[in-house]
Amino acid sequence: MSVSDRLDVRKTYKLYIGGAFPRSESGRTYEAFDAKGTFLANVARASRKDARDAVSAARKAFAGWSGATPYNRGQVLYRVAEMLEGRREQFIAEVMAGEGLRRSGAGDVVDRAIDRWVWYAGWADKIAQVHGSANAVAGPYFDFSLPEPTGIVATIAPQESSLFGLVSVLAPVIVTGNTAVVVTSYSRPLPAMTLAEVLATSDVPGGVVNVLTGDSTEVGPWLASHMDVNGIDLAGVSDPDLATALEEAAADNLKRVLRPGLPAWDVADPGIHRMTPFLETKTVWHPIGV
Repeated sequence: MSVSDRLDVRKTYKLYIGGAFPRSESGRTYEAFDAKGTFLANVARASRKDARDAVSAARKAFAGWSGATPYNRGQVLYRVAEMLEGRREQFIAEVMAGEGLRRSGAGDVVDRAIDRWVWYAGWADKIAQVHGSANAVAGPYFDFSLPEPTGIVATIAPQESSLFGLVSVLAPVIVTGNTAVVVTSYSRPLPAMTLAEVLATSDVPGGVVNVLTGDSTEVGPWLASHMDVNGIDLAGVSDPDLATALEEAAADNLKRVLRPGLPAWDVADPGIHRMTPFLETKTVWHPIGV
């Protein structure tokens, strides 16, 4: 058989839950196409149970990840950036296909995504100094306000920006010690799953990031109403009625909610406003001289 007679080995993209790549428990898949309508791959379609499994994995990983030193988290995220750089060509090809960009444009998107990941990695051991404070008190005490991670954050990723938008909403969640359940772009899921492969072979512990492909209008309500999810980012929800419904569902356990409208991926100013919504403030008193 000549090289020209070879058949392409088509890849079926699975979910990424707890550091593993399971198929959807429902067995469902859907077809992903490029910007010209050409078939690219079969992709797992996440179900309600898949969402529950992802939340369970995120909860198991939370204690270890939030308990790691900020410096260590920064180093782990920087290692991810190194691996993203090593797979730059693959990401360029996937962004070109999914977003219909020329190679130069796709290369710019990938480079910006890597740079943004590095930018957030650098904040790991600095956010406490910026977002925390030493408070003035009338008495022989030290009084400190310190940021702590909220817990599990569910994120509906941007639908149009399959890599840059995803990085811009995922990195600030995990760099601050939260764990994440991400619902990817429905029509452009390939860069997200390649990112999942990078995470699986990096130093990021399994369960810190869990990636679900499928319809966010189907999976989103289960995450919004899940009682063990502590926050939800609706960056990829463009329908105001759906955003309101998800926000109402999130109110059952007083989740922190980040509504659409904030600049999810403004290249000029990524801003710490993506990190602070999913931080709690703990105030500690300590007697002076003890």
